[in-house]
Amino acid sequence: MSARPGLTRDMRRMGENLRAWRKIHGLTAEMVAQRARVSRDTLRAIENGHSTSSENLLAVMQVVGVIHQPRTTHPA
Repeated sequence: MSARPGLTRDMRRMGENLRAWRKIHGLTAEMVAQRARVSRDTLRAIENGHSTSSENLLAVMQVVGVIHQPRTTHPA
């Protein structure tokens, strides 16, 4: 089942924006894939606007700085 045309366009745009953020931060695709704990193929799919799991998408977004990683606190 393919995504709706508007959704496909938005996914492609989001992938392009993530690639731009990666490059702005001087990160290679390999660095982002390793830090996000996804395969290079998964990162390529995300950057090309293809469907992926929310978990993988959020991990990549955290690595490139689009969203912040939650801070863990330790009880005193």
